[in-house]
Amino acid sequence: MKKSILYPVVGLAALIAAFIYYYVTLPAINIHSSGFWFFLLGAIVVVMVICLLRRAGKEIFTSGVTSMQFSLKDFPAVKWLGILFLVLLAAYGIGTLLSSPVINAKKYQQLMTVEARNFAEDIAEADYRSIPLLDKDSAALLGDRKMGSLVDMVSQFEVADDYTQINYNNVAVRVTPLVYASPVKWLTNQRNGIPAYIRIDMTTQDTECVMLEEGIRYSKSEYFNRNLYRHLRFHFPTYIFGDQLFFEIDDDGVPYWVCPVKKFNIGLFGGETVGRVVLVNAVTGECTDYAVEDVPTWIDKVYSAELLMQLYDYHGMYQHGFFNSILGQRDCLVTTDGYNYLAIDDDVWVYTGITSVNGDQSNVGFVLMNQRTMETRYYEVEGATELSAMSSAQGQVQNLGYRASFPLLLNIADEPTYFMALKDDAGLVKKYAMVNVQKYQWVAIGDTIEECEKDYKDLLSTNGIVSPSAGEKHEISGIIELIAPVVIEGSTHYYIGITGSDELFDVEVSDEGLYEIVRYKEGDRISLVYEENYGLNPVSEIKE
Repeated sequence: MKKSILYPVVGLAALIAAFIYYYVTLPAINIHSSGFWFFLLGAIVVVMVICLLRRAGKEIFTSGVTSMQFSLKDFPAVKWLGILFLVLLAAYGIGTLLSSPVINAKKYQQLMTVEARNFAEDIAEADYRSIPLLDKDSAALLGDRKMGSLVDMVSQFEVADDYTQINYNNVAVRVTPLVYASPVKWLTNQRNGIPAYIRIDMTTQDTECVMLEEGIRYSKSEYFNRNLYRHLRFHFPTYIFGDQLFFEIDDDGVPYWVCPVKKFNIGLFGGETVGRVVLVNAVTGECTDYAVEDVPTWIDKVYSAELLMQLYDYHGMYQHGFFNSILGQRDCLVTTDGYNYLAIDDDVWVYTGITSVNGDQSNVGFVLMNQRTMETRYYEVEGATELSAMSSAQGQVQNLGYRASFPLLLNIADEPTYFMALKDDAGLVKKYAMVNVQKYQWVAIGDTIEECEKDYKDLLSTNGIVSPSAGEKHEISGIIELIAPVVIEGSTHYYIGITGSDELFDVEVSDEGLYEIVRYKEGDRISLVYEENYGLNPVSEIKE
């Protein structure tokens, strides 16, 4: 190859290689991004190689291969590029050190503001309309089962593993998009996009495949420019997006991607929180950029559960500096292994226990962390860890081999109570368990939530924690806000929610005089006579 052709070819190859690297890895053009630093260092190495090849080519054309001789003074460009490489490498190393908790323990500890609150005052008694009874694994089973019933789509699409838990019109649901089953299926379907998403009611277990008028064209399973990550990078080249992008739907059921933008508060690479949020319409690809404090209230996921738990660990571990967290470990607290979600005031809150760093199998309290605002509430409630409670519940059904899901924390008669599902080897929910946080040997098991709660109340009453209700009757009148039929052990029950009340009322159709409930619908006025039952109140009479 002639010398006049060699240099442009080498330069063009380098540019193509740089473009491919950028197109595939998508580094943010931002000094806070480690990927950007590696991109710069890699680019310098490539330029140095080109300079060496150019010199080698010149030697070959002028003197031949056997007479090639090199010294550093023959490569001034390579020398200065090498110096620049070392300077950037040193700057990256120093920046990493200056961003670390070793030097900035106090700043890390103050990233999250934690407010101490009272459990009984803050956490209302259990409302079974807002309690997510299914964990992600159980929701995934329902989603796969629903997808298997859609014979016209099951060969072309699969269910994504997102299963984002959100509040949709004040109902706890999990939502997840479909994805292309393979690259070939993408090729044949990408023109119309992904036609639907799955929505699962976490209370009733109703599973729906929501068909869209226009398909989802921007997703993680797309290729080339419609791939969500590439779409974001080309629109926001300097933004460093979070490790998790959340699939959500607005109050009208329109699918969106919620894309948190990282903010580094300490040095170049330390103190990660969220500074902005980019909202991407999954159908049109339209992007809206918000400051984190201006995010619409229907969005539930801004901070991932993992990030919130990491921020609390900083808060709990570095109260007395970095070296105390390694050596003396005085007053060092960390989150427990695992988390769950609670729906409070139309927001999703991450729940996790707090324990000492010594791992003594007991909690000193727990925290609730708002996934939209990062508001964090600490409740001092000593008791068993979640894993201990799970083992205690499993011990009650060890002959059946059921496994407990990670528990929710509920308020039952002002008592902090772990609530969990017990599942068989196939992942199906078979029973429910309630375990007292402070006395984790107090365990109630039931085939239904109602049976489980009744046994738990009786347990509390037996131990002098609460007094039995003695069948005291109460009356309530109002407009029906929610009416949902549920079949329990062959009997049809109607769960009734009344405007202005946080309670849920259980009307069993088989009871004499209650069959007329079938004539009522949402918006009708109704009068009920019931007994208090800590959130799910059995109805004994419907008054005309």
